[in-house]
Amino acid sequence: MAGGKNSQSGFQPDSDVHITYEEQQKINKFARQNAKLEDYKEELKVKQNELKNLEDAFDELTLMDDDAKIPYYIGEVFVHQCLEKTQNCLEEAKNKKKTEIANLEGKCAELKGIMSELKTQLYAKFGSRINLESEDLE
Repeated sequence: MAGGKNSQSGFQPDSDVHITYEEQQKINKFARQNAKLEDYKEELKVKQNELKNLEDAFDELTLMDDDAKIPYYIGEVFVHQCLEKTQNCLEEAKNKKKTEIANLEGKCAELKGIMSELKTQLYAKFGSRINLESEDLE
């Protein structure tokens, strides 16, 4: 591809631009943080889906009789428990999942802050010759 530009985000070198070692380190750090952020976002989606499944299961229990034995999956086996114990187990699982989600959201916010600072520094130096924008900004 003669004369074509690289379509991926990153630095587009010009002959009159000098990249220092520190600036390259900032570009590399931004790329690492961005990759980590994408991993966290995927993990967050999975945990949010798991939480929704737990909430749906909890809602389904309202339709059960008080004396019903509920099969509850623990480890690799199902155990039959009373309705109240199953509701308590689901509530505990929901709270644990909410904590995991909050921790991941905190990590995402921290990474976004680091990336924002790096973006400011790199755009100040390289302007439009660098592209640090991801396709799905939030």
